[in-house]
Formats: sequence, C-alpha cells, structure tokens
Amino acid sequence: MHQTPSNHSEKRDFIRMRIDAEVSLLHAGQVVAAVCLDLSSGGMQVKAAQRYQVGDKVEVRIDSDHPALKGLHASTEVVWIADQPGGQHRFGLRILAMH
Repeated sequence: MHQTPSNHSEKRDFIRMRIDAEVSLLHAGQVVAAVCLDLSSGGMQVKAAQRYQVGDKVEVRIDSDHPALKGLHASTEVVWIADQPGGQHRFGLRILAMH
C-alpha cells in the first residue's frame, strides 16, 4: 500500500497504544458492541459487525471496571473503513471531543 508523505507523517504524530478493549458505539440511536484495537490521543481503530460510512459521527464509550477510574466517552468521526472476513469491519475514528 502506498502512503503519501502527509499520511506517513500523520501516523508518526501520535503514539498508538494497543488495547483490545470492549467498547460501545452509538450512532443514529443504535448501540453496537465493538472492540477498540488501538488508541492514540488523536483517534482509535475499532472492529465491529456494524458497517459505518466515512464521515459518520459515532459516540464511543469505554467503561472502566475499576470503581475509582472513570471510563472514556468520546465524540468521533469515521475516517476510513476496511471490510474484514466474516462480516466484520475495521475502521478508523478521529476523536473530535472527549467528555
């Protein structure tokens, strides 16, 4: 796959942390269970059975199992999609705001 210099540079701007955490996605009144594969300060990669479109606004919630730690709630936008075998889809979400 060929990347333009700007894409390559952008990928180096944020440190990605692999997390494999269960998340809830909310879009158009529907809640979908998904897995967050990795997370950075600018976005996240998620895998789900639901397919979204580039430009869709999706609310993401990651609940915390620890009572003293607050979970994550973010407003995001779908920036890329990759269909996977078995009806799964991977997609990149750009974080617009943290709540």
